[in-house]
Amino acid sequence: MIETIVFDVGETITRDDRHWAEWADWLGVPRHTVSALVGAVVAEGRDNADALRLIRPDLDVPAEYRAREAAGYGEHLDETDLYDDVRPALASLRALGVRVIIAGNQTAAVGDLLRALELPADLVVTSAEWDVAKPHQAFFEKVLTAAQAAPEATLYVGDHPANDIYPARAAGLRTAHIRRGPWGHLWADAPDLVAAADWRIDDLHQLATLIAS
Repeated sequence: MIETIVFDVGETITRDDRHWAEWADWLGVPRHTVSALVGAVVAEGRDNADALRLIRPDLDVPAEYRAREAAGYGEHLDETDLYDDVRPALASLRALGVRVIIAGNQTAAVGDLLRALELPADLVVTSAEWDVAKPHQAFFEKVLTAAQAAPEATLYVGDHPANDIYPARAAGLRTAHIRRGPWGHLWADAPDLVAAADWRIDDLHQLATLIAS
């Protein structure tokens, strides 16, 4: 029985549209250019930050984040950045007695922004706040501590095979891959992903049905 469900953030809970659009504006290129380059690096299995380095090869991404913040263009999230199913799906899971956690590879600033949205979750935390990022197993060790449940009773939900599904499974967690965002769609039917995911879903509402059954 699943007692705790842990959700990735980008392209699981939140849309990445604003994220990449703001980077395009900051770097002074058309938004379509960044979107196309993100798609290209995804298809090659590369880190998404490589899309920005294709525009500016010497780009220091953490330093550029700080420069954006200093210039008044820091990270932003509001209700429009959430997928439509997030609030009702998380609320349904909590009504079933499931512990709900949001934990992904994000900055501490994003953690604050997510908590300010007052989502129906028991805990919202980011990799920056834990000082360890996916796919490192230490991240999933922290997930299990936060879950307060055995690995086999903990489900990790995410869109990215290499960052979410494979390492979560290696840590002994149950896994659900969501067909959402570029990674979720591109790799949804890959044989390794199909073998590693306990469930494959198209929206978060399906989780309540899975848990109830």
